[in-house]
Amino acid sequence: MTFVLTNENSIANHFISELRNVTIQQDRMRFRRNMERLGELFAYEISKTMIYEAVEVETPLGSAQTMLMEEQPVLATLIRGGLPLQQGLLNFFDRADCAFIAAYRKAKKSGSFEIHREHITAPSLEGRTVIIADPMLATGRSMVLVCKELLDTFAIKQLHIVTAIASEEGLEHVKAFFPDARIWVGDVDDELTSKFFIVPGLGDAGDLAFGAKE
Repeated sequence: MTFVLTNENSIANHFISELRNVTIQQDRMRFRRNMERLGELFAYEISKTMIYEAVEVETPLGSAQTMLMEEQPVLATLIRGGLPLQQGLLNFFDRADCAFIAAYRKAKKSGSFEIHREHITAPSLEGRTVIIADPMLATGRSMVLVCKELLDTFAIKQLHIVTAIASEEGLEHVKAFFPDARIWVGDVDDELTSKFFIVPGLGDAGDLAFGAKE
């Protein structure tokens, strides 16, 4: 299943518009907060797919019946760019465990690149619902490498992939590898440049959130 926020008009359009806006995005705090707010919207939508159980809650005047989630998910992210998006998810899934994954592109002389995964800090994902966030899904290769490793290591119950902006090519690449995953996307762009940047995209999410790297 693939869910795209902008397929229906909502407040998400405003958040994504500001993330893309070359003037507004220069305010790093505003950029991080907009990414965080997208994470909150995704968390709300994902929560509808979780398993719930009947619970009785005591109030000052009696008891109330309600339905609560049976378990909290594990919220994973590719650092550093994914941190604000993960924080938005964590604002809603506020009892969730978290996982952090270091992966990056390494350019080759041919103009292509390789994906390097340095380390993963995570609880056991055995039998857990995992939500993995990365703000940009360009080629999809980083996400595929990381998710394949997680699925090879753990018997994950349900995998959710969350991204703010995806290219059509990257989205199709991820779907081909993980047909059973649920993919949540803010917006989808048509073009991917020869240097593997999404157009119109929004630029480098990590740099915009935390400052340019060397």
